[in-house]
Amino acid sequence: MGSKTTMEHDEIKRWAEEHGGKPACISGTGGKNDVRMLRLMFPDSPFANDENLRELDWSDWFEAFDANGLALVYDPESRFNEVIARSTAEARAQGESGASVHHPHGR
Repeated sequence: MGSKTTMEHDEIKRWAEEHGGKPACISGTGGKNDVRMLRLMFPDSPFANDENLRELDWSDWFEAFDANGLALVYDPESRFNEVIARSTAEARAQGESGASVHHPHGR
């Protein structure tokens, strides 16, 4: 089975929790209380101890996810995931395989 793309909160939360993931962001990528670089962190991952990775609660994560027009690409069978711009997800769905993964607002 290949990767899937979604913007559905329940689907994202279910998949992340089934794989031990938690909502997080990279600190220092936005303003004082601004959440910019969203991630899903996995506590037993080698990157889980990154000092810039900050755990969030799901409501804050989804608020930033929607406000920034993001989508999640994930593999249902593994922990692979990528947070991308919804415009990128739409372009990929239309066959533009080289579509950029950058944030739509250049953040």
